[in-house]
Amino acid sequence: MSNRRWVGPRLTLTAFCAIVWAMRAQLIYNPVAGPRDAADDMARVLTYLERQGWEITLRQTFGPGDATTYAHDAAAAGYDMVIAAGGDGTIGEVASGLAHSDCRLGVLPVGTGNVWAHTVGIPVWTPMHRDALLEAAQILIEGRDHRIDLGRVGGRYFVLWAGIGFDAQVTHDIEPHREVRRALGQLSYYVTAVVLAFSLRGTRVSLDIDGETYRHRALMILVTNVPLYGQSFYLAPQAQLDDGWLDLYVFKGGNTLDAFRQFGLLLLGKHLGDPSIETYRVRRVEVHSEKPLPLHLDGDPAGYSPLTIEVAPKALRVVVPPAASLALSGGGSLPVGEPSSLAGRIAAYLRQERRRLFEEGERIREYWERRLGLSRE
Repeated sequence: MSNRRWVGPRLTLTAFCAIVWAMRAQLIYNPVAGPRDAADDMARVLTYLERQGWEITLRQTFGPGDATTYAHDAAAAGYDMVIAAGGDGTIGEVASGLAHSDCRLGVLPVGTGNVWAHTVGIPVWTPMHRDALLEAAQILIEGRDHRIDLGRVGGRYFVLWAGIGFDAQVTHDIEPHREVRRALGQLSYYVTAVVLAFSLRGTRVSLDIDGETYRHRALMILVTNVPLYGQSFYLAPQAQLDDGWLDLYVFKGGNTLDAFRQFGLLLLGKHLGDPSIETYRVRRVEVHSEKPLPLHLDGDPAGYSPLTIEVAPKALRVVVPPAASLALSGGGSLPVGEPSSLAGRIAAYLRQERRRLFEEGERIREYWERRLGLSRE
């Protein structure tokens, strides 16, 4: 029996053409995600969607796993959509609850990295773009459906990537310090990564990839579903979200110098084909290591090796902007206008980092103004 109801003349003409039937949606909000308090923006989004005739239920998370439980319950109850309002980790948790259902995932990005939003073109809040969440809410109405693959580790799923080793250790170390992460945003990850890099050592790993065994001394292993790694790096330019494969990258090496060299290659877009970075296309990989290595899924700590990662083809319905193409159905190439020359890549990266540092500075200043009770003139 359908959970939709006709809403008649209450709808605007735009909303009428966009949805025709009232949507029954659950909004799952993670209040500790991201570098700022988004509660006021959430209220504006709820008002906007309800004015379009949507029936919205709001649920707030209080700890790890809540978003998965809420999303699973919503799908079982026949909701048309679950909206993840949080960071990439929240999106991954909601995806775990919706996997293999017909309930759609919508996203309001309020996290620190917001890589999913950058991948498909959902607007992200910045001090210069304060109406971004309302624009993202409009995409929930006017966007199109697309089925994407997920990665799976045990009973958990990921949308973007699974990381094993160095980057997962950064995630494990920064996770308990939420106040620092909220104040410093992406900068907190950069600082933690630099500190950990100086004590970094490679670990012997054995990878069983679709029945073939490979052995390496690895600093980090990434299994990705998307081209982007973080906001800046096109790790896997040919990755696609719906091709039934995952892309695996093994960063080989034994010490800090190897890590910094590989970072430079990644920054310059010269990592593909380098002998210190092994690449594979996989459907299933078993990871064994001489000592337990930390794991993260979409930026959230998720245990340790040994572990098995496999693809779940087209397991999730998502709502994406009408013009979204990057990583969708063969769109895994650089965006239009992305410079291909070495000098162009460096200049583009520096421009992006300068803009990000300005935005992080604005967030930090606003945070301390709130803490100190200073008015903003």
